[in-house]
Amino acid sequence: MIPLIFSIFSSTIIFVIFKLFKRFKIDTFQAIVFNYFTAAIIGFSLYSTTWKLNSLENPQWIPFALLCASLFIGLFFMMGKSAQINGVASTSIAVKMSMAVSLILMVFWYSEHVSILKTVGISLAFTGVLLVSLSKRKLKSKATTAWMLLLLFVGSGVLDFTLNFVQKNVLGPITPSLFTAITLGLAGVIGSIILILTIRKNKTRIKLKNIIAGVILGVPNYFAIYLLLLSYRTTGWNASTVLAITNVSVVLCSAIIGFTLFKETKTRTRLIGLLAAISAIIILYFEH
Repeated sequence: MIPLIFSIFSSTIIFVIFKLFKRFKIDTFQAIVFNYFTAAIIGFSLYSTTWKLNSLENPQWIPFALLCASLFIGLFFMMGKSAQINGVASTSIAVKMSMAVSLILMVFWYSEHVSILKTVGISLAFTGVLLVSLSKRKLKSKATTAWMLLLLFVGSGVLDFTLNFVQKNVLGPITPSLFTAITLGLAGVIGSIILILTIRKNKTRIKLKNIIAGVILGVPNYFAIYLLLLSYRTTGWNASTVLAITNVSVVLCSAIIGFTLFKETKTRTRLIGLLAAISAIIILYFEH
């Protein structure tokens, strides 16, 4: 349960940091690249077992690591831009509503039993995140940025299911800490290649404040992923329940922070959504 709580906390902090990037004029992509190297270093340092070649003999995890790395760098960049343009609450909604994709895949792939109580909890979860996402923005503003939210919705759902599938079926002797570190390191390499090409075209240059921002972001980013993988193993819950509770909790925390610290739009509809999200968390928790 403790890994799950800290995973939720780490994911929430990520959205807050992204929001602050705009205030301090941080280059989001540069920060993301250095964030991944920071996260990878943390992961390797926490890998307590001495490096052994036989722990890397099973190569079937490599394609999944490359897939996750590509999704990490692409979705993280999109998440950062969306948090600045669409707001913390709306961006977290798009990312966490993606559990619709991953939950359906998990239920059918693993043939999970879905009780009436669990169905009610998941339904409340979707209702909550949907209501929290509603705002009084002008239609033009929504239309021009809707593609970002849609991309985050689909991509994050695929990433969540892939991480869970890897943890259950692919890791073998590879620990979640090591897999997370390798994957984040690969994401950093992919991002570095793109960054170098951009610099060569004289479109940008690396600044110290972007490096510092990336280091700060890398800490919660690593633990958000690693602790989620650990939660799948330690809670004893079905994968769909862990994911639902995690996502709804992050939405709840992100929305509250967005409303209180960043003065994002707070309406009766959104408050009802928060209550629905809280109810979903309670139901899903006691369902097990």
